[in-house]
Amino acid sequence: MLTKASAEESAQGVFAPQSLLSTAARFWVETIALVSAFACALALAIAILGTLAGAAAAGEESGQSRPSPAARTYEGVITDTRCGARHSPAIARMASDCTRICVHGGAQFVLVDSDTTYVLEGDAVALKRVTGQRVRIVGTLNGKTISVTSVVSV
Repeated sequence: MLTKASAEESAQGVFAPQSLLSTAARFWVETIALVSAFACALALAIAILGTLAGAAAAGEESGQSRPSPAARTYEGVITDTRCGARHSPAIARMASDCTRICVHGGAQFVLVDSDTTYVLEGDAVALKRVTGQRVRIVGTLNGKTISVTSVVSV
């Protein structure tokens, strides 16, 4: 026959291993759940940052290097509105120096392409670098004025 003390001992003996097992299992389940939640949050943060970086890169590319639909390519020599294709031999300077002096004095940059002259609007620093040289210009024509998008020495 079982006494009350022996019944409690057998009950504790039976329940003690299960309570230890459930405590250890609970610890690992909670640890795995916490680590999984952290990994999901980190993956979401990386995905958001990647999306933002991709959108920023696409915005920069479309704004810088892609010419507008009306943009065309023109080739010729960069000079100024004052001297045009013929620089004065009296000043005894190279065409690039003469162009820089004339533009500094108020003349505008022009592109001379055989018999046609186009006034240039755009980055003055980039145009000064290639004065007197044969160049390839990408830009939009409006009358006899080219809005320069890019200029490259040929």
